[in-house]
Amino acid sequence: MSEYMKIASVSDLPPGQGKVVAVQGREIALFNLNGSFCAIDNTCTHAGGPLGEGMLEGEEVECPWHGARFNVKTGAVCNPPADEGVTAYKVRVNGSDIEIEL
Repeated sequence: MSEYMKIASVSDLPPGQGKVVAVQGREIALFNLNGSFCAIDNTCTHAGGPLGEGMLEGEEVECPWHGARFNVKTGAVCNPPADEGVTAYKVRVNGSDIEIEL
């Protein structure tokens, strides 16, 4: 059974930024798209780069290692060299808490 877990506070993440959070042994890349929060696996499927440290442009994040791009809402690959997407998580805001469904 899935449940929502707090991973950050709204004030922790300014618009247009990303950060890496650890929850239940996973690294999650969390992004703020102008007040709408998105979460995907932090590990690039190409070579394991940290997506949460990548440059966010619109709804896409660029892996800082080799430039693969992923949609932060869906986890889909938008640009090679990655050829496989990452897991996207359901996110909700509960008061000032950002929560994801695991």
